[in-house]
Amino acid sequence: MDHRRTENFYIIVSPGLEKTCAAELTALEITPLEIETGGIACAGRLRELYLASLWLRTASRILVRFAVCRSRDFPDLYRKAQRLPWGRFIRPETPVAFRVACHGSRLNHTTRVAETLESAVNQALGRTTNPIGREPQLVMVRIVDDFVTISIDSSGELLHRRGYRKSVTSAPLRETLAAGILMLLGWESHESLVDPMCGSGSFLLEGALLARRQAPGLNRPFAFMVWPGYRQGLWTLLCDEAQRLQIDCEGSITGYDTDSDAVKVAQDNCERSGNSGQVSITRLSLADQPVHDGHGLVVCNPPYGKRLPLDSDSKACYRGIGSHISRVYPGWRKAMLCPDPTLVKASGLPLKQVAKLDNGGLSVGLYATDART
Repeated sequence: MDHRRTENFYIIVSPGLEKTCAAELTALEITPLEIETGGIACAGRLRELYLASLWLRTASRILVRFAVCRSRDFPDLYRKAQRLPWGRFIRPETPVAFRVACHGSRLNHTTRVAETLESAVNQALGRTTNPIGREPQLVMVRIVDDFVTISIDSSGELLHRRGYRKSVTSAPLRETLAAGILMLLGWESHESLVDPMCGSGSFLLEGALLARRQAPGLNRPFAFMVWPGYRQGLWTLLCDEAQRLQIDCEGSITGYDTDSDAVKVAQDNCERSGNSGQVSITRLSLADQPVHDGHGLVVCNPPYGKRLPLDSDSKACYRGIGSHISRVYPGWRKAMLCPDPTLVKASGLPLKQVAKLDNGGLSVGLYATDART
């Protein structure tokens, strides 16, 4: 990828976080051109790609739109693909992997599409087979009504993998979703933040990254780092600038959980992210947590019997959760992630739905109080 060339990007976003991610792009001075469910189209040069990869907290993957063509049969697809400048993104020694989706097209056999494109890439790069032994470059292909859109993945691992989480609890909340929720709730770094059922600590860690202005992409690799046009100097410069922007937390960030393994996982994740001094995590049940005076945001992702089992009758469980949160956090704003409005109502908390989100393929609501109640 030429650093002087303007490319079209497509940012993949978890449904419900599109506007939040668009605001992040605007803050980076990258203009969103089109926002749709699950994604945002924008444009920029290499610097903008690096900035977005380094700073976006809610994006799942960043694609470079490589080519769009119309094709109705496999020989034609091969001829057109073989002429594309694959060498801008893929070295001869780099394997390639295709992820294909077809809708309403004569080219409706995804495996054969992938095989055809792989042959075209090998021919274009002057090799006879797809190499093995290295991490493959992902190419995403979407065919709709005979129009073929080919995109190069710049991220590698999904962007929620910040690089600090080496171990997890059952059904962990993705970091991109945790960060998006805090943004949707308008949480600010001077506010205290508590997760009374913290699990592996996603809310706490993302809160610390936000409060410290720590770029989420600082400590992980990206697929673009093996592209022929990768500019190590530019990436290092942007990372150095990001590190200079870091500050200490103003408010307190605290987590609790009854599971000793979850507490250990959360503490380890804090240590790896460099935030062990910013976040306090204690093994303590909700019923035993001390009353927290003052104000702040208390947010939790309790079990709801879909991805994690409930220990007892679900409504009774939520009545207990709501009762303890009201008692322990009397003057705090309260928020909860849950797929079932009846469970939210059973909590007895004055919560209203503020967003509809996706948690690991499960549709969930984000509920919050209007004020400190």
